[in-house]
Amino acid sequence: MAYNFDEIIDRRGTDSVKWDKVEERWGRTDLLPMWVADMDFRTPPFIIDALRTRLEHEVLGYTFANEDWRTSIVDWLGVRHHWCISPDRLTFMPGIVRGLAFALSCFTEKGDKVLVMPPVYHPFFLVTQRCEREVVYSPLDLIDGHYCIDFDRLKRDVQGCKLLIFCNPHNPGGRVWTREELIRVADICQESGTLIISDEIHADLTLPTYQHIPFSSVSESARSNTLVFMSPSKAFNMPGLASSYAVIEDETLCRRFQTYMEAGEFSESHLFAYLSVSAAYRHGSDWLDQALTYIQANIDYTEAYLKAHIPLLGMIRPQASFLIFLDCRALGLSTPELHRLFIEKAHLALNEGVMFGQGGEGFMRLNVACPRAVLEQALKQLEQAVCE
Repeated sequence: MAYNFDEIIDRRGTDSVKWDKVEERWGRTDLLPMWVADMDFRTPPFIIDALRTRLEHEVLGYTFANEDWRTSIVDWLGVRHHWCISPDRLTFMPGIVRGLAFALSCFTEKGDKVLVMPPVYHPFFLVTQRCEREVVYSPLDLIDGHYCIDFDRLKRDVQGCKLLIFCNPHNPGGRVWTREELIRVADICQESGTLIISDEIHADLTLPTYQHIPFSSVSESARSNTLVFMSPSKAFNMPGLASSYAVIEDETLCRRFQTYMEAGEFSESHLFAYLSVSAAYRHGSDWLDQALTYIQANIDYTEAYLKAHIPLLGMIRPQASFLIFLDCRALGLSTPELHRLFIEKAHLALNEGVMFGQGGEGFMRLNVACPRAVLEQALKQLEQAVCE
């Protein structure tokens, strides 16, 4: 590989949420953090170089989303995801979660029903609740090691819902939804009059041999009723730059959202956000392919280690992302007991499955976007805690 993903970088003292918030969250400093979904790999050099070059000018004035920001996104989506979009359908957002809050305010009213499909990324329901909307839960089914949609349940649950917040690919399960599944969701929501937000922040982290399918691309009903939220932040390890965007192919929906965003200047950003997106999408293909190869190897290593050394623990093998949902149910522990096992015995900081809602009980989310030596240490600590 041209890039060194084995390099161990000390992130302590950089105001890193993943590393420097451990003591505040768990009340101790002896935990190996494998929780927050960012990478411990060095941010790609072509992104750092783009920012460094801009800093050499030494005037950091007001900026705007230039043409290369738009065309780099259009080109990337066309080549990487076989999705042809118009640049005027793009809207900058300062983060996916913030985008959810903006969309809730733009397209719903207080008290409206919003559907989510747990277990799922917890801000989906937390932000909805904080915006004073009613959360409706339509749980996924875990079948043969992967999450699946119960479409009959979805048809019932979605009735009366103004909005569905959908995770594509799925977090924490790493599921890459098929075209057929996306079409069925789109048809159900069109029939019920439910707008769709498709969070596709993990799209670029789809692992071989799977192919990410943008929600809006699957059918006319999807194109006319979907807001797709994307960002290079996860794939290129630059979430601190808050560089996300919405792709809304329907002109009426797009204009409505853009008008809302422009009214509060929410669609205006700092110059590093625009530059970093262009740098990632113009120069990042080889780096990302190598990163995915390394992540895939870490997933393989984790699966083999669990089978050989901790057979009581299983895992949902991700089809996308660097997040593994560990299945700890065979241990027969309650949620507090599982917490104590990982914190007090294994000295590991992971996301507990219960935070993702119904269906997450007995699971823990493990971030393997780290040097192999760090992953090896984490699994050894877990083995000792489980087997002692």
